[in-house]
Amino acid sequence: MSPRRWWLRRTLRFRITVVATGVALLCLLALTLLAPSLIGMVQVHAVDAELDRASAVRVLDIAGTPLDGGPRPELTAQDIRQLKAGQKVLRLDGASAHRWIGRVVFAPDGTPRLHVAGDTLVGYGRANDLGTKWLAVAAVLVAGLVGIATWLSVRSSLRPVERMRIAAGELPAGERLPVPPTRDELQALAEALNALLARRDEASERLRRFTGDAAHELRSPVTSVRAQAEVAVAHPDPDFSIEVLESVVEESERLSNLVDALLMLARADTGDLPRAEPVDVVLQAQAAVMRVPKSELLVTVHAPMTACLIQVARSEVELVLDNLIRNAGRYAETFIRISVLPAPGEIRLVVDDDGHGIPPEHREKVFDRFYRVESDRGRATGGFGLGLALVAHLVTRRKGTVRAMESPEGGARLEVRWPAYR
Repeated sequence: MSPRRWWLRRTLRFRITVVATGVALLCLLALTLLAPSLIGMVQVHAVDAELDRASAVRVLDIAGTPLDGGPRPELTAQDIRQLKAGQKVLRLDGASAHRWIGRVVFAPDGTPRLHVAGDTLVGYGRANDLGTKWLAVAAVLVAGLVGIATWLSVRSSLRPVERMRIAAGELPAGERLPVPPTRDELQALAEALNALLARRDEASERLRRFTGDAAHELRSPVTSVRAQAEVAVAHPDPDFSIEVLESVVEESERLSNLVDALLMLARADTGDLPRAEPVDVVLQAQAAVMRVPKSELLVTVHAPMTACLIQVARSEVELVLDNLIRNAGRYAETFIRISVLPAPGEIRLVVDDDGHGIPPEHREKVFDRFYRVESDRGRATGGFGLGLALVAHLVTRRKGTVRAMESPEGGARLEVRWPAYR
């Protein structure tokens, strides 16, 4: 197993603790490496303060020769040059160190003199060594304490999240997690989980309803095919078998159309929106009329000469038009009229027919899946109650609206409104 995979398989608590402990240890060890310089700096600064107040000052000439009758100080020529330049001298001697400061003073006769003061830093090296070792020990101990504190803090912080996770998994349908009153990450997590649970319940209900409706719709053609096949087997008459086969072909075609419609709705329910683009509804309406099979119905398009653009996927507009025209074609007597009407901020698509229309009490429900105005509809006309449901789904997910009304000719009017492209 690679180190990366091993690391990713550890718990979040473990990873946070290791990272926090490692960072703390690295920072403290870096401080430990700087300890000799810091300790030496403190010692030298304290000695400098004492030397500035010292009363015992040696007087030398500018070559370093004593003028006060004392012994020659242990200063090299380089040290003398630094002292004359106003710089301080630190000389290391084993475990100790010597510190010298000096300044040039002119005698009354104008002769330059070098006044120097020095002191010994006893145990300078020993103090640095001990300080470094103890700081290293302290760094390890502090890093360990940081690790323990981090482990306990993360465990305490994640405990409400764990309780929330367990509660979310055990909640029955329709129930929601309590949202903490605090304005923190836990509140945001609870709200996100509640939204996820709502989508889960909605998807489960949609799947249950869809499965039940599909099973109900599929039962009729399957039962019909089976019954006719059983009759043909029981009565092996050639002429009757041909009639049975023709009926089976008809039912099979209806069954295939139903499965296609169900698959189309299932794909639409996935929630994935295809890439939108500017689409001219006028051109799409004219193309849809060209796709209409030859019949005695008169299908016309009434639209402005200018483009009526909306921001959708081209395939969505084609499906909307095809289903609206197919629905109108089942009930129209002589004509179908398609109108494209631009309006401020929106584009209207209106499909009228001169059929028997949709009763007012059914106009809101015709966009529900598997809903039929007439109980025998579908058996006689081939409809499944899915076309208008697909239209409503495709339009509303692009922030449009769809509604059923009465046509001026007395038939049905289906109106779709899309936001205009800007």
